[in-house]
Amino acid sequence: MFEEQPQLEIDALIKSNPEFKQLYQRHKLLNKKVTDAELGVLPIDDTTLGQMKREKLAAKDRLLQLYDTRPH
Repeated sequence: MFEEQPQLEIDALIKSNPEFKQLYQRHKLLNKKVTDAELGVLPIDDTTLGQMKREKLAAKDRLLQLYDTRPH
């Protein structure tokens, strides 16, 4: 998700910002579940999959907002 950003900056945000940490962990979990569902490893219905994808995107959008407004 943050492939372009230095991992040190991400780690610092995770340590200093509880909202970022929570959203980062939630996004990682949702990403794994969506991938597993798309591979057929996690059997879920299309409605649930759609909800998970929307929640994952919302988390990513908020994470990017937090990243962009971090103190430099």
